[in-house]
Amino acid sequence: MLTPVGRARGFTLLEVLITMIVLAIGMLGLANLQSKIHITEVESYQRAHAVLLLQDMVDRINANRANAGSYVSGTVLGTGGTEANCSGISNLATKDRCEWQNALLGASETSGSSNVGAMIGARGCIDLVQASNNAAGVCTPGIYRVSVAWQGLYKTAATAGLLCGKDDYGDDAQRRVIATQVSIGLPRC
Repeated sequence: MLTPVGRARGFTLLEVLITMIVLAIGMLGLANLQSKIHITEVESYQRAHAVLLLQDMVDRINANRANAGSYVSGTVLGTGGTEANCSGISNLATKDRCEWQNALLGASETSGSSNVGAMIGARGCIDLVQASNNAAGVCTPGIYRVSVAWQGLYKTAATAGLLCGKDDYGDDAQRRVIATQVSIGLPRC
């Protein structure tokens, strides 16, 4: 027959076992939370970097407003495997596109011989939304859309309406895109 002291020891052992199970479940939850925090941090960094690249090209176009149409590219920038030497280019718009392509490829930061200064699979697009028309009575400004796309780490809703980087990342639900429009007014209107 068990004495009251023996029963108390059995209950204590059971209580310790239950406490360890609860703590183990809590620790697994914390580990899961930590991994989600890391993914969110990387996504946030990529978005911040994309905003910087987007603003860089907007500033370049605004600085060369007279030749804004020369910035429109028929191809997606950032798809080349290596950076180009932009120093010998005399046309400002072409040089700006070349330097922006290098930034999309991550040439701003290197680790050894690898470029690491950009988002995963960074792409850039400059599209003509509306051509300028300075005809009497019309006076419509030129409108250009600058977009930056990259690959996210997890799936979200697919980006509708913005085609930059479309089908470059396998599943379109992993494509992230930000865009802005640059309006180039006509001074004579």
